[in-house]
Formats: sequence, C-alpha cells, structure tokens
Amino acid sequence: MAPEPALPALRRISLAAIFFSFFRLGLTAFGGPAMVAYIRRMVVEQKGWLDGAIFDDGVALCQAIPGATAMQMTAYTGFRIRGAAGALAAFSGFGLPAFLLMMALSAVYVPASSLPPVKVVFLALQAIIVAMVAYAAVSFAKTSLRHWLHALIAGIAAALFIAGAHPVAVIALAALLGITILPTPDKKPEAPATTLPRPERPFLILVALSAAFFLLLFFASPDLFSLATTMAGIDLFAFGGGFAALPLMFHEVVEVHAWLDSTTFINGLALGQVTPGPIVITATFVGYLTYGFWGGIVATVAMFTPSFLFVLGMVPYYDWLKSSTLYRKMFQGVLFSFVGLLLSVTVKLALAIPWSYLPALLATGAFFSLLLGAEILWVVIAGIAIALVAFVLVQ
Repeated sequence: MAPEPALPALRRISLAAIFFSFFRLGLTAFGGPAMVAYIRRMVVEQKGWLDGAIFDDGVALCQAIPGATAMQMTAYTGFRIRGAAGALAAFSGFGLPAFLLMMALSAVYVPASSLPPVKVVFLALQAIIVAMVAYAAVSFAKTSLRHWLHALIAGIAAALFIAGAHPVAVIALAALLGITILPTPDKKPEAPATTLPRPERPFLILVALSAAFFLLLFFASPDLFSLATTMAGIDLFAFGGGFAALPLMFHEVVEVHAWLDSTTFINGLALGQVTPGPIVITATFVGYLTYGFWGGIVATVAMFTPSFLFVLGMVPYYDWLKSSTLYRKMFQGVLFSFVGLLLSVTVKLALAIPWSYLPALLATGAFFSLLLGAEILWVVIAGIAIALVAFVLVQ
C-alpha cells in the first residue's frame, strides 16, 4: 500500500499552532518584504510545513497582486497548510503585534508629541522617512527599469502625480501603456488550463463577511464607512508592496480628506516603520487619530482585507493567470508607474519638513546607509540616538 502523501497530513496542524508561530514571528517582523525570508525559514526549513517550491510559487503570486508582500505570504502559507482558516490564523497572528503596538502609540501620540524630546525624535524620524522613500524609489528603479520605455512610464506617472492626478487614474493609464507599448516577453507563457477552478466555499464565506462589515458601517456610521472604503481602496491599488501604498495613502489622507496634515502623517509613517509589521500599519494611526479607538480598528481591518482576499481568491487561479502575456504586460506597466509615484511622494514629504542641519544630516546619512545595505531598524535606532544626543548637547 502506498504511503499517504505528506501534504494532506499537514492539514492536521492545529490552527493554534499556526497562529502562535506567526505571532512570535510578528513580534520581530522588521524590514517589510525582507520578512519573507524569515517566513520561509520557519515554514519550510524549521517546521517543514511547506515544500520550498510551493512557497516560491506564493512569493511570485504575492508580488503580482496588490498588498503588503510579507503579510500576504503569511496568508498564502496558512492557506496551503489549513485552507482559509489557516490563512486567517497565520495572517492575524503575524499582524496582531504591530496592530496592538500601533494602537498604544497612537493613544499616547497627541499628549506626548508636544514634549521637546519627542519633537526632536519625530523630526529625526521624518527626515529618515524621506530618505527611506527616496531609497525605495531608487531600489525600485534599479530593479525594474531596464528599458527606456520602462523609464517613460515611470516619468509619465511621476509628472501626473505631481500635477495632482488621482493615483488610481495613474495606475490605470500605466496598465494601459504596459499593454500597448511594452514589447511582448521573449519567453512564451505556459499553456493555460482549459477550465477555471471554482471558488471554494470558505473563501465565499469570508467575502460575504467582509461585505457585511462594510454594509454595517454604511448604516451605522458614514464617517467610519468613508474611512473603511478609503483604506480598502488604497490596498486594492497598492501593487509593489507596502511602500507602493504610501503615495495613495498620502493623497487620500492628506490631500483629499484632510484627515491629517502632512507632518502628522509623516509621524505616523515613522511609527509604522519603528514598529514590527508592514509600513501600511500606519492605517491604524490614521484611523485612531481621526475617529478614535473604533477608527483604528476599522482602518486596520479595511486596509488588510482586500489583499487578504486577493491571496485566497487568486491561489486556485494563479497557474492560469501567470500564463497570460496580456496580464504580465499590464502588471509591468503598473509596477513601473510606482517608481514615479515614489519619486513624487519623496518630493512632497520633503517639502513638509522644516529642514535644518540636523534633519538634513540624518536624511543624507540614512539614505547612503540604506544604499550600502544597512538594516532599516538600525538606521532608525541610530537616527533617534543621534537626535537625542544633539538635543542634550544644545540644552
């Protein structure tokens, strides 16, 4: 009698084991997409929950759909192990530490932000955030722009975004340009499956629950409904990972709704970077400062729900989707546009900072440190330490 395949046996792994494993990992989830390597080490090498090839397929999938890559990989991993329930356990466990810490920091932000030492720390963090976004733009450009047509799409996106065009319109135009002007990839795609799989019942239940969440907000609180739909919209168009959401979030939160001024928004980004988890946990900060405790919860749920559902919904269709030349050209166009969007948001964030010798020195040092391969967490810690030493010396 043939032995039972390994993968079905994994279905017996408890949801509690999945949740707490990812919760422990989430406590030290600094570095954004870099956490994918740590997730792989845990689920493939240490625990043997997934085969390496299956995990690598998930990385390719999560890079091709909107949302924070590391968060999506937890959903993908949990889904492969225990279906939709496993995806929810892994996703919530990994993101919970960042959410709880950001809620606590948001609660003390208003009373503490007026204290002189805190002001100095936030000024340092604002400068470092500008350097980080600039570095993200350079990194995206180095890895993505390999042809003058790629640079053309990025340049058009930057010009339109600086001119005030809506980011969704920029993304749509970039997708259209990708389809129409980018050359056909040399490598022919694999033949797609002849029939598409049907969505699984647990996935449809989660979609229904998500729809009920937004419907409840619509009738209970127009303000919270507006907050939720805004955050969900940002997540839906955040191709390229968490940093790709920053231009969209800045546009919606600061320029469209005026929920926060640009300085406060940058401070929220700073807190999002010094806490574990994706930088889009800044949504919790925005929601809390705008509508209090429930605002923080609603903004967080809305920010992560679309990309979570994207992963669960796309896994059965990925083999079919990746065989489409049209899709790959469209995705390339969208990815190139985010180089321009990140460049434009770097300019806007820089204009919001009261520059002096200290923030200029910190921004320059942080930018070149990141270029040389320094870890983001250590750059942030060093920047805070330098700012506090400077504060003490001038007193």
